[in-house]
Amino acid sequence: MALVNVKINNISVQVEEGSTILEAAKAAGIKIPTLCYLKGVNEIGACRVCVCEVKGARSLVAACVYPVNEGMEVFTNTPAVRQSRKATVELLLSNHNKDCLSCVRNNNCELQTLSLELGCDSKKYEGSKTEAQIDDSAACVIRDNSKCVLCRRCVAVCKEYQSVAVIGANSRGFDTHIACAFEKPLASTACVGCGQCIVACPTGALHEKEEIDEVIDAISNPRKRVIVGAAPSVRVGLGEEFGMPIGSNVQGKMVAALRRLGFDDVFDVNFAADLTIMEEGTEFLSRVKNGGTLPMITSCSPAWIKFCEHNFPDQLDHLSTCKSPQQMFGAICKTYYAEKLGVDPADIVVVSIMPCTAKKFEKGRGNQNAAGVPDIDYALTTRELAKLIKRSGIIFDELPDEDYDSPLGLFSGAGLIFGVTGGVMEAALRTVYEVVVGKPAPSIDFNEVRGTEGIKEAEYDLNGKKVKVCVASGLANARKVMDDVRAGVSPYDFIEIMSCPGGCVNGGGQPIKTAYERNNKDIRTIRAKSIYEQDANMTLRKSHENPAVQQLYKDYLGEPNSHKAHEILHTSYEPRQKY
Repeated sequence: MALVNVKINNISVQVEEGSTILEAAKAAGIKIPTLCYLKGVNEIGACRVCVCEVKGARSLVAACVYPVNEGMEVFTNTPAVRQSRKATVELLLSNHNKDCLSCVRNNNCELQTLSLELGCDSKKYEGSKTEAQIDDSAACVIRDNSKCVLCRRCVAVCKEYQSVAVIGANSRGFDTHIACAFEKPLASTACVGCGQCIVACPTGALHEKEEIDEVIDAISNPRKRVIVGAAPSVRVGLGEEFGMPIGSNVQGKMVAALRRLGFDDVFDVNFAADLTIMEEGTEFLSRVKNGGTLPMITSCSPAWIKFCEHNFPDQLDHLSTCKSPQQMFGAICKTYYAEKLGVDPADIVVVSIMPCTAKKFEKGRGNQNAAGVPDIDYALTTRELAKLIKRSGIIFDELPDEDYDSPLGLFSGAGLIFGVTGGVMEAALRTVYEVVVGKPAPSIDFNEVRGTEGIKEAEYDLNGKKVKVCVASGLANARKVMDDVRAGVSPYDFIEIMSCPGGCVNGGGQPIKTAYERNNKDIRTIRAKSIYEQDANMTLRKSHENPAVQQLYKDYLGEPNSHKAHEILHTSYEPRQKY
């Protein structure tokens, strides 16, 4: 790529031809503020917060979309630029619900930060406001348009990342607002609850439906035994809520915090991930041997499952019948573990800690009550857990590292890597290869299915049978894969799909990063690296070698895919309307 020479505030830099002023300024060590811009997702130059002066241009230009050329001179901090940015933000504030102290995004709001940095007067422009609309119809997401700045970042990720496209800009002019078609409530659309709109939103206009108070009440109830389990990727996200570097592995401190919150048992959903491999791997081998529906597709991601039900209802037979690890975890807590304790399942409350907002919807699905009561009672996001810890006065960064309780706190590296795209596939391959071939694979690391690319594929020889696998993350990529499955031209035997780009490490319930961080750091790769490092340092790295899982089958389930296992650990799906 050819290089061009430009000057940013009289600082000479060389950048690739085709770069924007925003990118050139970053190369010069200068940060230009943005609001609507998300790299590769929402590059529309709409908000005008990033305007700059270009020598020779007749008006200010939007740095996020304006390309540089040889000899260009740009000024990012002139009086005209500062005044324009300030006026833009003040006009946004004039139509904004400014209850910052009680807002879910207080101290993590890009509008709040911009207002402070630009020295804005929040009351400079007073007058009419767009009528506020709050949509709390969905199980996962609340939309509060009184805090919306019309940046359209949520619209872009819903369409571009997820191929769901259930929200957009309705009406025109002063009445413009983000909503569903025909003003339908979110719950009546094909929204999958992935939460990518939440982590893209710069303000508090979108947030998860919180269950913190309900969990506190359960812990405070002496008649209830409250069990908690955290998903794999929570441990590499939670620390960010306490000022730690992106991807910090805080597993030990998280366990200590959960214990201090008053949970009776602190387990790990990784145990259920290992259990999922036993059930799902056995199901796959059975389909191959007995002529079952192929390709078989993983069922761990609830947003993906709902997406499939809405958009590919004729392809549901391809889905594994296994419950997700969250639901398996709750089911085992309220059957096997309840029996060991001699406790009525109705007196057990199971709380999951998830990187995923869609888990709040999943726990209410049909056929998710193995003991006659819901498998999971409450699903908290990583963000909600951080709030609960802070609310309880726990000094997180000073906690000692502590270990999980037994028996549902023991897990393998295979269960841990469920948190990244390709992790479910790799975990399955570690076990399936060994079962079929009769010996361990040449390498326990199946690097071909690793990485944050949207679609990956690989082929493996299992005792003379070639098995072709595919890994997709992000529902836009899932749609591409499923179009081939529906057309009957898919070459794959086994497919892993995760709804969020990069997998659960980038889930809609993970800590919210600013657009600047998202544009300049590969957050999903950093978090994934932390998970793979922990896996590499473990001695137990295969699901079928987890002694607690082995004991569960010996004492209770019998064998993978047994009748009892199906009753407790498997589920069914339902076609849903596309719109």
